[in-house]
Amino acid sequence: MRILTFILFALFSSFSFAQNQSSYALAVLQYKGGGDWYANPTAVPNLTQFCRDNLGMNLGETEYVEVGSPTLFDYPFVHMTGHGNVVFSSSDIENLRAYLLGGGFLHIDDNYGMDAFVRTQLQRVFPENELVEVPFDHPIYHQRYDFNQGLPKVHAHDDNSPQGFGIFHEGRMVLFYSYESDLGDGWEDESVHGDPTEVRMKALQMGANLVQYAFTGEPDPKP
Repeated sequence: MRILTFILFALFSSFSFAQNQSSYALAVLQYKGGGDWYANPTAVPNLTQFCRDNLGMNLGETEYVEVGSPTLFDYPFVHMTGHGNVVFSSSDIENLRAYLLGGGFLHIDDNYGMDAFVRTQLQRVFPENELVEVPFDHPIYHQRYDFNQGLPKVHAHDDNSPQGFGIFHEGRMVLFYSYESDLGDGWEDESVHGDPTEVRMKALQMGANLVQYAFTGEPDPKP
């Protein structure tokens, strides 16, 4: 029943947020390996509220879901973050792949230190598809908010330019990986990192673009 519901959602998700009165929640992905999937506890709740206020989305409270759980299919948008190791079991890989190919969307945000680990696991999930850098003219950068130069830079990390990578299946981006950007830190409460308001706002706007793309895949008319 969950899979059927999710397929029906995918078929009809092109309706605008204002028209969509059913409530979905953004979820945080729980994984094994010792990496801190629970990092940035205020990030997704704040992004949820930003999407309610600025996109008119009817979103429930943030939820948490294990990568191998059948309830993964309940969430159109799942966020993954951390600083360290990531390990997927064979059943985790099967479940995550089915979720993404069935219409789901995963956003991975490197919180500094997970890059080598998560890339290895993604190769197991999609051995036939590589992570590719997403061009700046892709719709994910041009939803409600325009990011003509790609991802905003929130924290320095190695002081490299931020990059957005994606995995595509039959022309649809099923996964977006933000690297050297640290969007999740920018979504957190101001008191956590003390980031300037304009930095946090850019991070939240880009996060809203990710959510909007996951729900519709198309640019939104500017207000």
